[in-house]
Amino acid sequence: QLSGGEQQRVAMARAFINEPRVLFADEPTGNLDAETAGRIEDLLFDLNETAGTTLVLVTHDEELAAQTERILRLRGGQIVGDERRAEEDAQAVA
Repeated sequence: QLSGGEQQRVAMARAFINEPRVLFADEPTGNLDAETAGRIEDLLFDLNETAGTTLVLVTHDEELAAQTERILRLRGGQIVGDERRAEEDAQAVA
């Protein structure tokens, strides 16, 4: 039986294998240690850059969110914030 973190890594590997046009990831680093989370983040943003994959991330991790070009904040199912930043600004945070 796999741990939560191991299951998450397997799910990410399955998601990356086909280089999808859009990748939906719900808390992609939530059950991972800091080192593994960093590697997953690198893979996500590399896939975005090299394969042109659009990433739709759901996260409570402010540092991960800060690396994106757009952040939609939700509360009670409603959009309460919409932040856009230049691609260079998002990459500078990484």
